[in-house]
Amino acid sequence: MSRQASRDTEQELAVRRLLHRIGLRYRVNTPVPGIPRRSIDIAFGRLKIAVFLDGCFWHGCPQHATSPKANAEWWRSKLDRNMARDRESSEHLTEQGWTVLRFWEHEQPDAVAARVTEVVQLRRST
Repeated sequence: MSRQASRDTEQELAVRRLLHRIGLRYRVNTPVPGIPRRSIDIAFGRLKIAVFLDGCFWHGCPQHATSPKANAEWWRSKLDRNMARDRESSEHLTEQGWTVLRFWEHEQPDAVAARVTEVVQLRRST
């Protein structure tokens, strides 16, 4: 598990490159305000937009999530806690006035970047 990337995954880097190329500027791995030890993958602080790029295994993707056979009970508990933490972080940020965007690792980076750009432009115009 130590070899599993938690930051700067292939998808994160691809999305960040696309956003930067479009001209958007953002912060990476920004702490979630008011909740210790949690971070936002890509944050547009002034606009209060939080982008999370969730791994299918670790965050329970409905299409691609799998359940390990070895130590199944421990893993189920671990993955359920991850999903609960995701919900809690999203709810907390929403209560703080943030727009939360969550994407799965299997989503195409260009589609993710297009959606993020759309939300950023919408937030800037209001």
